[in-house]
Amino acid sequence: MSAEKLSILGAGTMGHSIALSAAMSGMSVTVWGNSEADIARGQQGIAEKLAILRKHDVIHESQADASKERVVFTIAMEDCIRDATFIIEAVPEILELKQDLYEQLDEQCERKVILASNTSGLSPTAISARMRHPERMVVTHFWNPGHLIPLVEVVRGEHTADLTVERALAVLRTMNKRPIEVKKDILGSIGNRLQYALFREAQYILQQGVATMEDIDAAVRYSIGRRLPVTGPFMTADMGGLDVFHSISSYLFPDLSTEQASLPAMRELVDAGKFGQKNGEGFYKWTKEFSDKMNEEREKELIEWLKKDLQRMNATL
Repeated sequence: MSAEKLSILGAGTMGHSIALSAAMSGMSVTVWGNSEADIARGQQGIAEKLAILRKHDVIHESQADASKERVVFTIAMEDCIRDATFIIEAVPEILELKQDLYEQLDEQCERKVILASNTSGLSPTAISARMRHPERMVVTHFWNPGHLIPLVEVVRGEHTADLTVERALAVLRTMNKRPIEVKKDILGSIGNRLQYALFREAQYILQQGVATMEDIDAAVRYSIGRRLPVTGPFMTADMGGLDVFHSISSYLFPDLSTEQASLPAMRELVDAGKFGQKNGEGFYKWTKEFSDKMNEEREKELIEWLKKDLQRMNATL
């Protein structure tokens, strides 16, 4: 068990999911919500996620009850941070909002307290710009859904201390996550840079009329999507033969997209107010039935991987 006393600022989608990850690993956690309604949604989210995990035999009823009891919600931020030694912030992705918050936390928390942001794209150097002690600030980027995806990117700012990174890695491992260290403050970190490189090429292939969006999605799902959970890009190249990958890179790279912004199909959808699942139409039409079906399928697949991860961890104990 970690000696850290964990608090989370934000009870939304990511905040309560991160809290659930901590609670399922045996950690007690205090979560701040900005209103009673915000807290109620966070509590409901945890209850629903635990019910699904029980349904799929990831945890037993007693484990679910114990996990739920380990999470305490409060509307008073001073109560949330009072005894914390490690704080994870999961408030909206607005730089000025985060800068104000970290300036406040820097004044109110003892210097030994680590201040970590769940931001998916903002710079830790920029977030900590108003802090007197930016060496204790770091990004811990959980991937959505936070209780099911094991990766957490630990991103250094220009002033982040080695000890801050070490403590972040340690507490995340206690939470049964697979943290990686991002050694430089780079836009998009690692996961999003790789994800958006793939998405750019997918848009480009669609624009060229090479295949339908359904077949492009299928090409990923039923090929590299099946292989990537076991071997990442470098291991895949080693196993395929670097001579082969070198040869293909030499003639294929010049033909790949170098677009500097979203391609026309994406821009047209956004300009038309079609944002995808959130409002019913994007590249696909998202009826309630289709939305429920795809969310359930994705969650079920991620839960199966979570089971495998837990089995591997238990086998090493």
